Amino acid sequence: MQKWRCSICGYTYDPNKGDPESGINPGVSFEDLPDHWGCPDCGASKELFERSSDDAVDD
Repeated sequence: MQKWRCSICGYTYDPNKGDPESGINPGVSFEDLPDHWGCPDCGASKELFERSSDDAVDD
């Protein structure tokens, strides 16, 4: 699974960690996040995220 970075604030969504504060469990890929999910730091929509230049995280 690939990490994704917010183009507004730089937050990185790591699917191995999920987003527990938003009810997203570890193991949820970025593509499978709900449409209403947004950056937990700045509120940017999913459309404003881009694939991280970091290596892909382990599956």
